[in-house]
Amino acid sequence: MTVTSPTVTRPAPTGEHLSVSEVAEVAGIAPSAVRFYEKHGVIKAVRTPGNQRRFDDSAGCRVQVAKLAQRVGLTIKEIAALFDGLPPNPSPDHWDRIANRLVTEAQQRVEELKSHLEVLGSDALLCEAGATLDSDS
Repeated sequence: MTVTSPTVTRPAPTGEHLSVSEVAEVAGIAPSAVRFYEKHGVIKAVRTPGNQRRFDDSAGCRVQVAKLAQRVGLTIKEIAALFDGLPPNPSPDHWDRIANRLVTEAQQRVEELKSHLEVLGSDALLCEAGATLDSDS
């Protein structure tokens, strides 16, 4: 599967790292969410002498991909592991590997949901259906 590098509206590269508010603006999230993603290892910051966080230019894109991964069903810990080792400026090949992983995860989730729908559509009583779903986990 070929995926192009995600398109992100961002400030023009200045050679400087992005602040929390700049990453928030680029990713369309609150500054507190930027700090959340950093706390959980999804994005990494360096600190200025004044102890302010600074992120590389790919942080906004990483956050947007992380939001997509969360919708697919990955936990924040799994997303951090997915990005672990990803270079500061990921190549299209890097993004392809991540996209393939997300597609695989989404397909597995769809299959699980189809299985749940089959159980719910069966003649079993609802409480029995719940027990069946619990035993599948």
